[in-house]
Amino acid sequence: MKIDQSYDPVEVESDWYDFWVDRGYFHADETSDKEPYTIVIPPPNVTGSLHMGHALFVTLQDLLIRWKRMEGYEALWLPGTDHAGIATQVMVERSLAKEGRTRHDLGRDKFLERTWDWKEEHGGQIINQLKRMGASCDWDRERFTLDEGLNKAVREAFVKLYEDGLIYRDLRMVDWDPEGQTVLSDLEVNREEENGRFWYLKYPLADGSGHIIVGTTRPETMLGDTAVAVHPDDERYQDLIGKKIKLPIVGREIPIIADKILPDPEKGTGAVKVTPAHDPNDWECGERHDLEVIQVIDFDATINDNGPEEFVGLDRYDARKLVVEKFDEAGLLEGTEERPYSPGRSERTGVVVEPLPMLQWFVNTEPMAKKAIDAVESGDTEIIPAVWKKTYDHFMYNIRPWCISRQLWWGHRIPAWYCQECDEVIVRRETPDSCPECGSDDLERDPDVLDTWFSSALWPFSTMGWPDETPTLEKFYPTQVMETGFDILFFWVARMMMMGLWFMDDVPFEKVFLHAMVRDKEGNKMSKTKGNVIDPLHMIYGAESDELDPELHKELLNQYPEGLGAQGADALRFTLAIYAAQGRDIKLDIKRIEGYRAFLNKLWNAARFALMNLEDYEAPAYETYTSSWEDSAQTPFDAEHLSVADRWILQRSDQVVGEVKQALDEFRFNDAAQLIYKFVWHELCDWYIELSKEVLHEDRGATPEERKAARDTLTYVLDATLRLMHPISPFITEDIWQALPHAGDAPESIMVAPWPESRGAEDFAEAATQMDRVIELISAIRGIRGETNVKPGQTIDEVFFVTDDADAKAAIEACESYIQRLAKADKIEVVSTDAAPEVEGAATAVRDGVEIRIPLAGLIDLDEELTRLQKELERVEDDIKYVEGKLANDGFVNNAPEHIVQQERDKREQYLEEKATLEASMEELRKLQ
Repeated sequence: MKIDQSYDPVEVESDWYDFWVDRGYFHADETSDKEPYTIVIPPPNVTGSLHMGHALFVTLQDLLIRWKRMEGYEALWLPGTDHAGIATQVMVERSLAKEGRTRHDLGRDKFLERTWDWKEEHGGQIINQLKRMGASCDWDRERFTLDEGLNKAVREAFVKLYEDGLIYRDLRMVDWDPEGQTVLSDLEVNREEENGRFWYLKYPLADGSGHIIVGTTRPETMLGDTAVAVHPDDERYQDLIGKKIKLPIVGREIPIIADKILPDPEKGTGAVKVTPAHDPNDWECGERHDLEVIQVIDFDATINDNGPEEFVGLDRYDARKLVVEKFDEAGLLEGTEERPYSPGRSERTGVVVEPLPMLQWFVNTEPMAKKAIDAVESGDTEIIPAVWKKTYDHFMYNIRPWCISRQLWWGHRIPAWYCQECDEVIVRRETPDSCPECGSDDLERDPDVLDTWFSSALWPFSTMGWPDETPTLEKFYPTQVMETGFDILFFWVARMMMMGLWFMDDVPFEKVFLHAMVRDKEGNKMSKTKGNVIDPLHMIYGAESDELDPELHKELLNQYPEGLGAQGADALRFTLAIYAAQGRDIKLDIKRIEGYRAFLNKLWNAARFALMNLEDYEAPAYETYTSSWEDSAQTPFDAEHLSVADRWILQRSDQVVGEVKQALDEFRFNDAAQLIYKFVWHELCDWYIELSKEVLHEDRGATPEERKAARDTLTYVLDATLRLMHPISPFITEDIWQALPHAGDAPESIMVAPWPESRGAEDFAEAATQMDRVIELISAIRGIRGETNVKPGQTIDEVFFVTDDADAKAAIEACESYIQRLAKADKIEVVSTDAAPEVEGAATAVRDGVEIRIPLAGLIDLDEELTRLQKELERVEDDIKYVEGKLANDGFVNNAPEHIVQQERDKREQYLEEKATLEASMEELRKLQ
């Protein structure tokens, strides 16, 4: 077969995915006797579209699955999407708002119908995009967190935890999202530092004897104050404890109390206002002192009827302004100051949450967390990189009750019913007909749904059929790896650990690999507002591709008016893999992706060269590519006729296979990709292909046996390299592999071909050492040619290699033809040190114990070269003068940081060495004049 003359990633990647799917390669067989290897996909939101975080997890998880599939495991990559309760409902409600309607206008059932319709229309986008990245998921097993099976699992889990006493209903302070109109768990609230303001307010004493000053970042909450707290040991307020103040604006008298926890004498004025209904710390203080709870901010973040009449209906921030104005007018505003603070913001809507006391459902996670802690401590589950174990431990040891109820309609509805006659709470797997306490059939179901993360926490086993005992569950649970972002360690990983151990009595995964964040090239977090987002689809298709929808196409052309060529999924995947170092964020630059697109082009051209030299080539049995080499008859080449270069590349290929395997075993994805990159670019393409040309070309004097050995070697190494690289860049490797000549016993696809194994080809170690040494020498000669401006096409008359090392002599003599051709040397001579001729005007270099001497007479224009060197010398002398001037300045030496001064000293030494080298070169050249 042949491949196209030029590499077009979009063309190469267009058909192979369907080829793999049609042949069922992605499907895992639960009846197989192969050892299982399972990954469950972190289910992307059904509302989502492909972003770089998705592209990274697809790259790494697909790499692992394809690798293990080739190693002979029954590899299952189980896919699915998350219903994304808040995000999806917000999207649908915004759509309704454009029509001038709310969900309440539709009613619950009609709204849910509308949401399911939205999901059917938009929900498949992210899955199709994952496929475009090459994700080899078992799509026959695709799940959705609201499908019938998972709904059964969620209900079973809720009821079982309720029966175990771990799920309960309680009135507690929670975080309320005024826009999403739902409670959030503490993990769904971001608390990043922002610029804020702090107000100092005077509260007059009720007896008129003075006032007390409190500080607050939220003046509007003073409308619900029910106390002022001071520390019992704060001497400033000893005589005020027990007195009352008259709350301005409201007129309500409230006590001054002594509390050891809430006020800090070292902060602010030492006196704090207490609003139990609007602050979690105040709520706890209120419980300690049995304070009245007055909620003045409603669920839509406006002041309710508990506030003064003129405030009712005002937005909380408008109320804040009015409170400050009234304090100022009354002479009670002591002052304000700018101060950073960290308001809680909803992760989904971005609005500041409102702490409110509400009756909600909670999970007592402490007993579950203990099991999860023990599993990591015992090594049943390993966290990689290990640094995240400390973070995991901190969270688990300090875990708080998990609020799991959400005031939404889209989600798993809580399986709890309330008797309207006797207030009995009924939690059942099936819908009850009547109250078990009083027999009444007047039951109302809880209107709330469960936190999306509750269903996601069951994902590793619910997707396999739990609570039923299914063959899939028996075969593939526990999973081997959970690969995901560090940012959902608490949201998801920790919760999956707790649920898996509680319900399955086994860890949900053996290893957790937490990848870092993909940032822009400057290290900034990507965001649309910053305009630094790199869209994976843009990279894959290019700005001018008609594969994109019109809107995306238009946006791309605006973003890249100069044009952006298609880089392809393979190049993007390789880029992400090579930068996926453990514990280090990826600073992604478009130029990097373009660079690895060029790398793939290099591989493509190498394959074209190989195929041009493999016409009419009969490949050996494919089993010889993967079987043991204990018997030379099992090898796919005749060792007797292998050249030094053949033996070298076979040895290097074998070493790289072993090194890549070790890197992948240790989750060093970047090292694995880097090893492949260096081998393909520098050793296979830059050296072996060049070295083999004189043998592969029939008119250059090689024997048929030597030519066959070179063709065998080239085919074998290219085949092994493609298999090694396939998990990272699957499309191009399949395309080239299919074009290679293979015997009839070869697999139908590289995807199901065996993973290459390191054979320990020590028979080739000596030849490999010789070739490594010769490559160093050729590189040194090329360096000399460049430094002395010998024209690229000009042949050097003679090169002397001066050495007393017998191994070095043997290597040079064995590779004489390679040196002559690649260094463009007409003659080479190896001499011992005592017999080395004196050569005037020679350029020299020393490599690996061998001195290289190249006579320059007749090779260069002496006057031109001397002029060039003189200019270089003058530049270096100016540099020396500048640096020495700085070092002679006592002010600089005494005041600059020591490392800066040392840098200048190092520069001076470097420049002096450079000057000496230039002067020596000029002296040698003058001898030739």
